[in-house]
Amino acid sequence: MTLSLKPLHPLFAAEAGGVDLTQPLPEDAIRAIDAAMDRYAVLVFRGQPLSQAEQIALAKQFGPLDAGLRKATGAPTRFQYEELIDIGNVALDGTVAGRDNAKLVGVLANQLWHADSTFQDIPVKYSMLSAVVVTEEGGETQWADLRAAWDALPEKTQRHVEGRMARHSAFHSRLSLGDDRYSEEQLMRFPPVERPLVHVHPGSGRKVLYPSVHIDRVSGLSIPEGRLLVAELLEHATQREFVYTHTWRSGDYVMWDNRATLHRGRRYDLSARRDLRRTTTLERPAARAAAA
Repeated sequence: MTLSLKPLHPLFAAEAGGVDLTQPLPEDAIRAIDAAMDRYAVLVFRGQPLSQAEQIALAKQFGPLDAGLRKATGAPTRFQYEELIDIGNVALDGTVAGRDNAKLVGVLANQLWHADSTFQDIPVKYSMLSAVVVTEEGGETQWADLRAAWDALPEKTQRHVEGRMARHSAFHSRLSLGDDRYSEEQLMRFPPVERPLVHVHPGSGRKVLYPSVHIDRVSGLSIPEGRLLVAELLEHATQREFVYTHTWRSGDYVMWDNRATLHRGRRYDLSARRDLRRTTTLERPAARAAAA
């Protein structure tokens, strides 16, 4: 298999081809995809519909899987695998979820700029989204290149933010949307974690500006100052020149690097059926990563 790449944006994101994602990937293909991810951060594979089992098998080739927030909420799933994360609006009985269905809070929260699972003290790496059913209008996904955002940040602001720690809270964005239906036990399963507001991306060696809607405070600043700073940085990082917008087709499979990008979904008619399924990987064990 030979990976082909076609840039989709002047700064990052590429359409990838030449590989069959339904089959186990040879090591050279995995290495090529890893290298492309280090360069482009977002890879779009067209015309690759996957079964649930195929998506799980594919994702596991890039690292251990994580089930995300459902580990805290204990929400039931309509999928065969706990590691598949539901990004659609389909209810457990297979119908389109009504507006009173609690799962739609997650659908709406995904419309805020974030990187997946930064609220966990684990080494999250890639997310991969498989489009099964898409809407005719709306529902695009946007990614922002945080490496380019850092490069374009004024030097005075770079000095102001570098070295600061940001506290990521799993429920901060949910609470801001009015979703307060969490028990103390659920809240305690994901205590806030501290992450640098600026870090170095291990694959490309470039500095990354790392704001997120999950951040509720910033070191060395009062809570209001910190939240205003995060809002300012999000506004900067998500300017049009740093953003790739993807219009979904059924059978699309998109991979992205959570260490180098933010993403958000766009609004769509919630009465229209939409079925997208995500897997999220952790860093591969050192021995496997070295071999790859």
